[in-house]
Amino acid sequence: MMTIDRRSFLAALALAGAGGVQSGLAAGKPIVVIHKDASCGCCGAWADHIAAAGFPTRIVEDIRINAIKARLGVPAAMRSCHTAEVDGYVLEGHVPAAALVRLLADRPAVRGLAVPGMPVGSPGMEVPGAPAETFDVMAFGHDASSVFMRFQGSTQIDG
Repeated sequence: MMTIDRRSFLAALALAGAGGVQSGLAAGKPIVVIHKDASCGCCGAWADHIAAAGFPTRIVEDIRINAIKARLGVPAAMRSCHTAEVDGYVLEGHVPAAALVRLLADRPAVRGLAVPGMPVGSPGMEVPGAPAETFDVMAFGHDASSVFMRFQGSTQIDG
């Protein structure tokens, strides 16, 4: 079952007024389709982070989120709360927009990027007054994974 939340509906209206989703695609930014459980709150905050970077987004709520992760090849050890598809790649968890931009620019031969767990301070996981954790954005493929970039909150510190 697919539902669209209020935030996605308003974003779609704004895009329609600015030439629709095609205007986002014409600007070189592909749509990010975000799969999430309806009960997850941080997923919407991450979608806002991605949209603020200029990517059109679409949220798909589905109670079978683990089946989606398995179908898309997300390794069990790298799973988080939401999974996104963008331009042939998979994004798992709170991947910063800067990592997505680099992924699409470099086009490495990987299946996708993941931020395992839910690091405090990562996009969508900001906690007022709490220091942002340092975390790795992992690139994963069929049999291997490696550090793609390192962040503290939304700030890149390596990679």
